[in-house]
Amino acid sequence: MDNRTPIATLFERAEDYGKTTLKLIELNAIDKSADVISSLVSRLAVIMTVVLSILIINIGLALWIGNLLGEIYYGFFIIGGFYAFIAILLNVFRDQLIKYPVSNSIIKQMLKPKTV
Repeated sequence: MDNRTPIATLFERAEDYGKTTLKLIELNAIDKSADVISSLVSRLAVIMTVVLSILIINIGLALWIGNLLGEIYYGFFIIGGFYAFIAILLNVFRDQLIKYPVSNSIIKQMLKPKTV
């Protein structure tokens, strides 16, 4: 026969419920974090491949432009100037072009319901 009072049993169940709820919150946080990190890593791999391709294309383009202008280094100056211009534009519009889309993507990923 169980000698515990109904209040003690109630407190014990409430404690178990609290522990289970805390563990569930922890596991959900781990799941969401892993989902966001894996998504970012896979996107980073694609971005790195694209960047490497663009780098090689830019070297070829700089050599071609330099050859057309008579001096190879002219092509590199033109390509460098183009990227300096792009960097200035990105700096001016960084919130609209980079910050908000990235933060919105992370928030959507965190709030997305889990599909099995």
